[in-house]
Amino acid sequence: MRIFLTGATGFIGSHIIPQLLDRGHRVLGLSRSDAGAEQLEAAGAEVHRGDLEQPETLASGAAAADAVIHCAFDHNFATFFENTKKDERNIAAMGAALEGTSKPILITSGVGIGTPLNGGTATEDVLNPHHANPRIATELAGAALIARRIDVRTIRLPQVHDTSRAGLITPLIAEARRAGAVAYLGEGQTRWSAAHVRDVAKLYVLALEKGEPGARYNASVEEGVSARAIAEVIGKGANLPVRSIMPDEVERYFGWMAPFAGRDMIASNAWTVARLGWEPTGPDLLSDLAALDYR
Repeated sequence: MRIFLTGATGFIGSHIIPQLLDRGHRVLGLSRSDAGAEQLEAAGAEVHRGDLEQPETLASGAAAADAVIHCAFDHNFATFFENTKKDERNIAAMGAALEGTSKPILITSGVGIGTPLNGGTATEDVLNPHHANPRIATELAGAALIARRIDVRTIRLPQVHDTSRAGLITPLIAEARRAGAVAYLGEGQTRWSAAHVRDVAKLYVLALEKGEPGARYNASVEEGVSARAIAEVIGKGANLPVRSIMPDEVERYFGWMAPFAGRDMIASNAWTVARLGWEPTGPDLLSDLAALDYR
């Protein structure tokens, strides 16, 4: 198949490209710059010029392909709410280009959207339309397409990592340097799910080839890694002190990430593994954090 891949030059997208090519697919990668186009061509992909600010350019890419994998997202957290609305518009535009066909579109969300109302482990069968996380806009946009009989499949991401970056933990390290210490709240029992980027890329391809219309897949490998364990590895690697803090100190040590300090983001992958036969093999989160180049 010819796959239109948004976010093709990004952290996850750049790992999806070789997985797709190895499976005999062709990749039409979205790029807004000459440098991005060169990167895609060097990776063996075709180039589709476009921009997240112009939904029509994503729609034309979707129309030119047999399937869509939508990984692109504007990760500027200063405008997070606006960025979720932008994602909603882009999903709607690509969906309109696929309407009346059997072509699938894979969209990208977060595991937290699958958290039950009373808290606990996120699962694939849960979708709370009133979820407080603005990223719910992505899944509501997908649900609107499903209602129009468009084949939408959702990949929910945990903290995706390798030895160069690790989801929200990468900006957490920057906040720790600013504050002069790596902190965790209370006893550090907050837990975040995680997966190695290569395993996440494998899951996208499996969901494309074996997935079901309307299904949601949790890309979590580790159900939950404790905040204290994460902080201790970062402290050793970055040569920073590690300390427990009280709720009134969260903003000082976490900055704009304060809302995440005490939020569990744990997720099961049992249903996803059973449905797709996903077999993760990558390193765990703490191993990658220990190997990170903190210079």
